[in-house]
Amino acid sequence: MDNISEIAEESGELFEHFRFVVDRRQSPLRIDKYLMAKIENASRNRIQNSAHAGNILVNNVVVKPNYKVKPLDVITIVLAYPPRDTEVYPENIPFTIVYEDNDILIVNKDPGMVVHPGHGNFTGTLQNALLYHMQQNDPDNPEAKPYLVHRIDKDTSGIMLIAKNELAQAKIAKQFFDHTIDRTYLALVWGNIDHDEGTIDANIGRDFRNRLVQAVYDDPEKGRHAVTHYHVIERFGYVTLVECRLETGRTHQIRVHFKHIGHPLFNDAAYGGAEILKGTTFTKYKQFVNNCFVLLPRQALHAKSLGFIHPGTKEFVHFDSEYPPDLAAAIEKWRQYGSWVSLEQ
Repeated sequence: MDNISEIAEESGELFEHFRFVVDRRQSPLRIDKYLMAKIENASRNRIQNSAHAGNILVNNVVVKPNYKVKPLDVITIVLAYPPRDTEVYPENIPFTIVYEDNDILIVNKDPGMVVHPGHGNFTGTLQNALLYHMQQNDPDNPEAKPYLVHRIDKDTSGIMLIAKNELAQAKIAKQFFDHTIDRTYLALVWGNIDHDEGTIDANIGRDFRNRLVQAVYDDPEKGRHAVTHYHVIERFGYVTLVECRLETGRTHQIRVHFKHIGHPLFNDAAYGGAEILKGTTFTKYKQFVNNCFVLLPRQALHAKSLGFIHPGTKEFVHFDSEYPPDLAAAIEKWRQYGSWVSLEQ
């Protein structure tokens, strides 16, 4: 009855969510055994870690793995990112570590690095690099490996959170599901945004004409609810630097939301931002913009900060990052251009 499952991997938040209504004829059974029979490829360890993290609820009450299910119980469970079929090999690839302890690892991902193997990228990913780092640091532990809890696009830079054990992964997955993770992004967008702050509330789903990108849909059956809050940091006339705070975490959310309101991200080829959308017809201006494209050969998006409840200490922690060099260079170039235009006027 009424069995619902949601896999949020495509949205960048790596968890699975299930809801079950127990059959009227169900005899008493431990809930971990019940869920193992209901959820394909779910190990008892994954289910028990979800229980210990407080991710299994029966009739809206958190239960332990030895709870006996009863007829018509309503069960919900958030499971952390399931293991991929793709085998991951350790690779000695440099990456920037912001913080590390026994439960979590915070990295500042470079643009151009894929988060995990798949879709033609089987080596050279952040997960390959993380596996090498953890095995080198703990050579006597054959189970040392990274547990992904979210991801960002290949050409987006910035802060990422990685769990170092399954229990930490389960606790963090629940925070993503509950939308209690505090995430901010920096984006350079085309145009002079009308208001200093605002909210974009628009359903996002895969574009039926191009499966590689997302689109906004009025019909909630075609797109998932998505909310982006933003405020303007600096205006440069023809482009605007904004800070975005995500309430949800859909695939390409910031990129598709700003295209939807007529302000695509600067140099975002997938969403129409890799051409001159605002400005003059002067040859010097066109050359200036092309020079900016060369400085920043990707979409102008950076995951600036991340705040969450630490799975071990249970205290709120917050991590921030500096502007990456390519984005910083493009912003400074636009800042100088804006100053020059002001002097000319």
